[in-house]
Amino acid sequence: MELHDVWFVAIAVLWVGYFFLEGFDFGVGILTKLLARDRKERRVLINTIGPVWDGNEVWLITAGAATFAAFPEWYATLFSGFYLPLLLILVCLIVRGVAFEYRAKRSGERWQTNWEHAIFWASLLPALLWGVAFGNIVHGVKIDANKEYVGTLGDLINPYAVLGGLVTLTLFTFHGAVFTALKTLGDIRLRARRTATGLGVVAAVLALGFLTWTQIDGGDGSSLIAMIIAAVALVAAIGFNLAGREGWSFALSGAAIAAAVSMLFLTLFPDVMPSSLDPRWSLTVENASSTPYTLRIMTWCGAIALPLVMLYQGWTYWVFRKRIGTQHIADPAH
Repeated sequence: MELHDVWFVAIAVLWVGYFFLEGFDFGVGILTKLLARDRKERRVLINTIGPVWDGNEVWLITAGAATFAAFPEWYATLFSGFYLPLLLILVCLIVRGVAFEYRAKRSGERWQTNWEHAIFWASLLPALLWGVAFGNIVHGVKIDANKEYVGTLGDLINPYAVLGGLVTLTLFTFHGAVFTALKTLGDIRLRARRTATGLGVVAAVLALGFLTWTQIDGGDGSSLIAMIIAAVALVAAIGFNLAGREGWSFALSGAAIAAAVSMLFLTLFPDVMPSSLDPRWSLTVENASSTPYTLRIMTWCGAIALPLVMLYQGWTYWVFRKRIGTQHIADPAH
């Protein structure tokens, strides 16, 4: 196994971690409008992710940095071709972070309402656009012989990619609802479980169609195994949610996301960005990678830094593991 193969796997793992963790972040942000009935309940939802949302985004930064260093051709083509969608995602992440921090700085109703709208939309749009982006990456885009994207923004809006966006949107919202049930007390916990059931069914139907399409389009035996794991885990997550076993349901909804993302990368390999114009023009792990020397240095740095980051993040989740409810929110809300 060559180092460029190792770093392809490493980047896949980083994206799995990001979607597992930031997935429920996005879901909770969306649920601030769909589940919460008043400002106090919205504060409960925001507080469930308050200590961890910024740490979850480290996985995205690391995945982007690893792609830039290990596969510069992939990074260049991806960010030039997907410039507007990725810029919109970046703006949403910035606005979302500002909204979390600024919302409670003033007690005015209009001030807080506007920032709550920002949290909702800045959670919903990335949850949708990440699926659209990965749908295009896996399905193939217009890359010419010079490794440059020559399509238009409209080319990125196609049925397969839109279905991928709907899958990530519903799957992340389901993941967030299960997380909410796991982290809250009282009536909001029960409503989160009921909401999760409906969301889980919708996500399962959409995901089955998307993953089946992916498998037929370019899958193999390993991607089929990942697809089966994703389907079983998602159905089991819905079942455990119905039984009131939030911990198991959350673990399994996360496993479904991990298996689905793994399937996409298994389908993609050895390409990193297939060309829909000519397979010979596709970016692969070989022609898009950095030099072996660069990859060796990155491997040593990653082997040292990644365990430390995982230990720190695990400790954070342990410290903030307790449930919260409206009784923990002081009146008046501010």
